Amino acid sequence: MTFAELTWLWIPITIWAAFAQTVRNAAQRHLTPLLGTLGATLVRFLYGLPFALLWLAFIHEIHGVDVPGFPPEFLLWTVGGGLSQIAGTALLLQVMAERNFAAGVGWTKTEILQVAVFSFVLLREFPSPLALAGIVMATLGVLLLSSTGGERALSAIAKGWASRAALLGVTSGACFALSTVAFRGSALSLGLASAPLAAAWALAAAQTSQVIMLGGWLLLRDPDVVLRTLRAWRSSLLAGFMGAAASVGWFTAMAMQPVTHVRTLGLVELLFSYAVSWRMFRERLGAAEQVGLVLLILGLAAVLNAR
Repeated sequence: MTFAELTWLWIPITIWAAFAQTVRNAAQRHLTPLLGTLGATLVRFLYGLPFALLWLAFIHEIHGVDVPGFPPEFLLWTVGGGLSQIAGTALLLQVMAERNFAAGVGWTKTEILQVAVFSFVLLREFPSPLALAGIVMATLGVLLLSSTGGERALSAIAKGWASRAALLGVTSGACFALSTVAFRGSALSLGLASAPLAAAWALAAAQTSQVIMLGGWLLLRDPDVVLRTLRAWRSSLLAGFMGAAASVGWFTAMAMQPVTHVRTLGLVELLFSYAVSWRMFRERLGAAEQVGLVLLILGLAAVLNAR
């Protein structure tokens, strides 16, 4: 049985990516006081790049094929996706600086709905009715889980959609949605039969361009940040490795399945967080959060059963 026939593999690969991303985020938060926000962001790309290149060499050796041709659209997809991801990160940091940052961060989760729009416009991929229903349920569930409105969560969401934090959050989500669609486009543009190989090339190219763009900008604007990032290589390796591990999962899954399915299932990361909170801290969910959790689970189930 070939890899292409194991169509269900995108599910465990996506769950792994969500788990690895959780670990990477924790490692980056640990580095933020030392390197600053932009320095910690650079770590994700700079120290993840060697592992991404090693993964490409490994996958390439397994397949034993020649280096593929790189059409112009591959470069456009890759650079565009890299810029969008950097912009989304910058906007997310701005959201976190707002007084009402919790609601703003919640609005970034509209990324999933925006992925469906960008996928249709740019890749001509649109989710089935069942998948679309799952995406809507999962998005509403995340908004309820992220809302600070307590028992009046729906009212808080309705009133807060036009706030500065919410607008920044939605724009950040749009940038992340555009980047994920672009990364799938970069993998598909290579026309390779192997999804893991196409994903490995797209990942290596994306991370290289991001190191050049973000690293070059920081060298011009604040070279001390780059120097501190280089000096902190020992403590940065974990974040880099887990970042690369997460990206390998995301890129591979997105090369196998539409981005809407992958990014929606990726919300399983929230289930991990709430399971840890309940198990370790015995935290109880409010009524709105319980409804949000149910909607999220139903949304994930709908996407998993969609065609």
